[in-house]
Amino acid sequence: MSTRISSEASENGGAPRPPLALIAGPTASGKSDLAVRLALALAAGGREAVVVNADSAQVYADLRVLSARPSPEDMRGVDHRLFGAWDGAVSCSAADWAQAARREIAEAQAAGKVPILVGGTGLYIRTLLDGIAPVPAIDPAVRAEVRALPLAEAHAALAREDPERAAALAPADASRISRALEVVRSTGRPLAHWQAVRIGGIGDAVDLHPAVLLPDRPTLYARCDRRFAVMVDSGAVTEVEALCARGLDPALPVMRAIGVPEIAGYLRGEWGLDEALARGAQATRNYAKRQFTWLRHQPPPAWLRVAATSFDEAVLFERLLHT
Repeated sequence: MSTRISSEASENGGAPRPPLALIAGPTASGKSDLAVRLALALAAGGREAVVVNADSAQVYADLRVLSARPSPEDMRGVDHRLFGAWDGAVSCSAADWAQAARREIAEAQAAGKVPILVGGTGLYIRTLLDGIAPVPAIDPAVRAEVRALPLAEAHAALAREDPERAAALAPADASRISRALEVVRSTGRPLAHWQAVRIGGIGDAVDLHPAVLLPDRPTLYARCDRRFAVMVDSGAVTEVEALCARGLDPALPVMRAIGVPEIAGYLRGEWGLDEALARGAQATRNYAKRQFTWLRHQPPPAWLRVAATSFDEAVLFERLLHT
C-alpha cells in the first residue's frame, strides 16, 4: 500500500485536499466506538462527520448480529453509511465496495463533512486508497472451465501458463489459483501484468488521518470470545436460521461469514450449541489474527499504530480536530 500521508495542498492548483479519517483494526478492537467518539468530537468543534463502513461483513443486511453492526444506540445520532447496504444474495467485491465508498466520501466532502472510514478489511481499504488492477472481464466460459478443474490440475496448469504466480501461491490456495489461471487464459496476460497498474484510488486526493488499532493479542482474543458469546445470546442463531432459509448459494460471502457455517452446523444437527460457540469463537480469533498481521505490516510505516486498549480521540486525531 503506497498511499501518501500529507496535509499539503494538492499539486494540481494548490487547493487543499479534503480530510479523510481512517480507523482500522482487527475485529473487537474498538474501532466503531472510536469512530463515533471522533465524530462527536468533530461536531463539538463545529464540523459534522459521517462514518463510512469498511468491513466486508457489515455491508450485508442479513448479518446485523454476526457482523456486530452498530445499533442506533451505538451510533449516538452520527450518520453511518454502507452498513447493511447489500442484500446477502449479492456478492460485494472490493471493487463494488470501493465504488460505493468513493461516492459516499465525495458526497460527504462536498457537503463540508468529514468522512470517517472504519473497518478491518484490508483489501477494501487498499482498493479504495491505492486503486484496483484493471483486469478485463473474464470470459464466462473460461471461468467455468477453470473452476471445474480439480485443484491439483489447476495448480499444474498455472505452473505451465503463469509459473511466477504459481510459485508464489500455496498449492492449497484454491481461490487464488483459480483466479490467476482464469486471468491468464481469458486475457492472454498474467495477473502480475494487470496488477502493475492501479486505477481509481483516492489516496493522493485526500488528506488522510489514519489510526490502526492493535491491542495486545491476549486481550483481543478474550474480546473475540466474549463478543461471539454475546452474539449467540443476542439472536445470532435466529439470524443464521433466517439466512439458511433463503436457500442462497453456499459460496456467497454472506454464507461463509464468520459464525454462519458454525451455527448452520448446529441447526443441521451436526454438533451442539456449545460446539458451535467454540467453533465460532475460534474462527473469530483466527480472523482477528489475520487482520492483526496484515494491519501491522501492510499499511505505510507513517500510519499511527496504537497498542493501547483505550483510546483518546483528541490525542489520536489532534491535527484533524484542530484544522
